[in-house]
This record gives sequence, C-alpha cells and structure tokens, in this order.
Amino acid sequence: MGLTATKAAKRAAPKSRGGRPTRDAAIERDQRLIDVATRLFLERGFDATSIDAVAEAARVSKPTVYAQYGDKRGLFAAVLRLEIARWLAPLAAATEMQVDCPSDGSIEQRLVDLGRQLLSISCGTDAVAFGRILTAQAINFPEIAKLAEEEGWSKAVSTTARLFDQLVAAGALDVEDTTIAAEAFLNMVVGHTHRIATFGIPVDMKAAEKRMKLAIRLFLAGALGPPNRLPASPKTPVRRRPPR
Repeated sequence: MGLTATKAAKRAAPKSRGGRPTRDAAIERDQRLIDVATRLFLERGFDATSIDAVAEAARVSKPTVYAQYGDKRGLFAAVLRLEIARWLAPLAAATEMQVDCPSDGSIEQRLVDLGRQLLSISCGTDAVAFGRILTAQAINFPEIAKLAEEEGWSKAVSTTARLFDQLVAAGALDVEDTTIAAEAFLNMVVGHTHRIATFGIPVDMKAAEKRMKLAIRLFLAGALGPPNRLPASPKTPVRRRPPR
C-alpha cells in the first residue's frame, strides 16, 4: 500500500519545467549579466572582453547570452544604452528644475549651474571609458556610433533646447534655433574638457570650471540679443594679449 501511495503522489505532483527560471530569477540573472558585462567592458575594453568571460563571471551559459543579445556588439549596445540613460538622468533633472522652478539668479548663473552638472557627467570615469571604446569601435561598428548619437548626444541636445525654449519664451534669450543653440552650448561648455579626458590627460577641474564660465559668457554675448533687452551689467576691463 505504501508503494502504491508513493506512485500516486508522483503522478499527482506537477511536472518539472526543465530548469526554466522563474520570472524574478530571470530578471535577477539579466541584471547580473548586464552588471558584469559593464564592469568587464570598462576594465578591459571592447576587444579584450569575450562572451566566455562575461558568461563565466555572471554565472550564466553562453547560449543564454547569445539568446538575449545576439553577439558581443548586441551586449555592448545594451550596456551602452543603460549607461547613457544613467548619465542623462542628472542633466534631465537639472534642466527640469531650471524650467519648472527657475531660481532668482541671473541667466548666467542658471547656465553655470547647468554647466557644472555637464562637467560632472562628461568627465566621470565611466563616461570617459565608454567614450574611448566608442572612438575605437565607431568605424567598425557604425550602429554603435549611431546608438550613442541618437540615445546620448541628441537627447542631451533636446533636453538643453527645452530649457532654451523656456528662456526664449520668457524673453531672456534671443536665438532663432534653440536646437542649434543647445549644440553650440554643449560643445563650448564641455567639448574640450571631455575630449582631453578621453585622451587620458588629467583634468584640472578648477581650470575646467573657469573655462566653462568663460564659455557661457561668450555664449550669452551672442544669445542675449540687443543690449537693451536686459539690464546693463558693469563693464569689465578688456584684457589684451601681451605682444609676442
């Protein structure tokens, strides 16, 4: 009788799903895979990071990686997309704050506050490391370069342009195309500093902030419109270069 009961219990038990992970386990596995891939790409670069190494460190099978991402380029694109979203979050938050809750400060001070955020984002260790990978791989994998352009640069431009739209509507700026103005602003404020950081040259943040503030004053010199648009500010003495 005991043997009969045991057989009946086995027949009544639900069948195994062949080791298929639960939904929560699959989410945890995928997050672990992305985290490991991010770390290895940052530490080793694109070429020296293999699917084998990622799968082993993440404790997943190679077929799982290929099923999820196709190949190493697909895995890197997934990592890059998440990293770009993480970098853009502080910029979006800073811009939203300027649009929705404008401070009592001058236009220049508001842009300086935004510039500090941009310097922090663009000169971060991870942003610089990914910039180097993109520079090295863009020719071989143009789809990755396109992803960085569309998900990163273009969104940063549109986010900044939204702030400029608000400033133009308020009569604080006088520019014909806020998208082009945003592109010029981003290039002037962080372009040089990010470039030298990508080249591996140590960045002096005090010098970078000084450069950023001057770039913003130059930007505003062309974007403020006629002199009578805003209250006159005290004139500063013109500095002339010494003769060579």
